[in-house]
Amino acid sequence: MHLLLTDRLTCPRCGPEFGLILLADRLEDRRVLDGALGCPNCRDRYPVRDGFGDLRPPPRTGFTDDQALVAPDSPTLIEVAGLLGITEGAGHVVLLGRMAGHADSLAERLASIEVVGICAGLRSWDEAEGVSRLTAGSRLPFRAQSLRGLALFGGEGMVDPAEASRVVARFGRVVVWGGVDGWASALEGEGLTILVSETTGVVAARQ
Repeated sequence: MHLLLTDRLTCPRCGPEFGLILLADRLEDRRVLDGALGCPNCRDRYPVRDGFGDLRPPPRTGFTDDQALVAPDSPTLIEVAGLLGITEGAGHVVLLGRMAGHADSLAERLASIEVVGICAGLRSWDEAEGVSRLTAGSRLPFRAQSLRGLALFGGEGMVDPAEASRVVARFGRVVVWGGVDGWASALEGEGLTILVSETTGVVAARQ
């Protein structure tokens, strides 16, 4: 997990108004390998082990899926990169669920972007430059309008359209692939502009 990402993380229990404080036990090359993220409001601590952060709200239980995450066949990396529309500049992009299988390849393609993968299957990945690995609940642990992009599979049900749109900054995009029914109208209702609305994918941007 990149050190600078911790400035954008918020307590999944108390809400996006409450930032987290890094309590690092092991840092290497500006990456947090072991430690915790503490909330000054509820006093809970969210563990970071081998670079992987567990930002699920309590009660946190064990993981039921130990399978390593692999990149999905569809959408391809080129499609994900194109739909996110990022060509330059720094910032953070989130890939949710199975979409996070593209995290390492997308990080190589967007050298100045930190790609944040949110999926339990990332626990088995090695810590790598350009990729921060987390797991989270239905409330994304990020400050409002703090991300340059978010990509997910609509059918996975990891977050709702309101939460997806909340975290995207001005000119940032929400990319939804598969299971797109209702997403376009919902994202538009949250104030985003629909750029693409097809049977396979929806892309919306904050203007």
